[in-house]
Amino acid sequence: MRFWVGGYAAGMGGSATGIGGLVAGEPDSPLTGGELAFTGTSAPSADSPSWLTPHPSHDIVYAALEGAGAVQAYRRTGERSLRPLGAPVPVGDSVCHIAVAPDASALVASCWGDGRVVLVDLDAGGRPGSATIAPAAVDPYAPIDPEAPADPGAPTDPGVPGAAQGAVLFSSPDVDLALAAQALRAAAGSEFAHLVPDYALPPDPVPGAPDDADDPVAPGRASHAHQAVFLPGGLLATTDMGFDLVRFWRRGAAGLRPVGAVPLPRGSGPRHMVRHPSGHLYVVTELSCEVFALAPDRTGAWRIVGGTTLAAEVRPGADLAAELASSADGEFLYAGVRGSDTLAAVRVRGGGETLVPVALAETGVVWPRHHLIVRDTVLVAGERSDQVSVLTLDLRTGVPSRTRRRVEVPTPTCLLPVR
Repeated sequence: MRFWVGGYAAGMGGSATGIGGLVAGEPDSPLTGGELAFTGTSAPSADSPSWLTPHPSHDIVYAALEGAGAVQAYRRTGERSLRPLGAPVPVGDSVCHIAVAPDASALVASCWGDGRVVLVDLDAGGRPGSATIAPAAVDPYAPIDPEAPADPGAPTDPGVPGAAQGAVLFSSPDVDLALAAQALRAAAGSEFAHLVPDYALPPDPVPGAPDDADDPVAPGRASHAHQAVFLPGGLLATTDMGFDLVRFWRRGAAGLRPVGAVPLPRGSGPRHMVRHPSGHLYVVTELSCEVFALAPDRTGAWRIVGGTTLAAEVRPGADLAAELASSADGEFLYAGVRGSDTLAAVRVRGGGETLVPVALAETGVVWPRHHLIVRDTVLVAGERSDQVSVLTLDLRTGVPSRTRRRVEVPTPTCLLPVR
């Protein structure tokens, strides 16, 4: 199989010179069990194309140019070559993720640096056009001023799930009074917030914990958008790592319209998500190294319904979770853990709400930024070791094996299969 490889260029402390190419196994084989080979730069760029996403039907790849704060489309022009399609579209500081709508009408860019979520229109040929910035996130754990005017970005349409409350309430078996009170005050709005008893919030569990080397956590709390996932029925979910939020949206005439939000535990740092066949949405938290299960209730409002730590050996504060991926049958989730440089396997049980840690395996690389599950194989991009490794999965137990192969790849941050 062939893969496009995103990476950091010199401007962001890396050695990549653009989008690279990788071959796993024989060139014409649909399997990935053979030798690995880096085939060089396929699309030169000095702007750190750190995340890559395909067009649903055209042979086009969209790159988050993190160093330039822009989105660039590339059209495939050969077996190993890509060429820019149109000009880059500015979206925001340190754009780190792109998701393309299933109908290919638009893409959504998430910006770590300024917290922006940006909708970019796509034309029939896949070329990016105008960009619209979505309403900014509001910290659910910030003190609320009862005299402050209502948030104009909050949902107000009574027909929208959760709109009558103004926010989707945080619901967890382990919720404490402080977190519950904070969520209730946010839901009540400025008119009724004073009626909710005030409890002291605990301090952040990992004050000032570091994120990626290029993404230090600033003192205090700031919005850091990290990923978007399109869900059935025209719904969109996005994570905000800085404000511990998963937000939900629908597309309207003026861009993205917020329809609810689920606060995760303070200081957890939701990063990436995976939608499960059961309908659950799983969220891995970078700072607390956990995975949470979210699901809609009977009214359509999303809530936390389960969760677990990734593994007993993982050390929040020293370890930082990265990518989350699912096995093909949805029975296992796999999360990369930077610091210990491991891959955590979590089994999905029950109706999808029960998550059980089952294994923690070494990845054979340093700083596993991203990984892909391809049948019984895991490919892992080691950002700080300039390597991609291959592990084999036991499909019965879900446990990853020891590293089977490695290849030198300049500062890899994302792997994307070539169609």
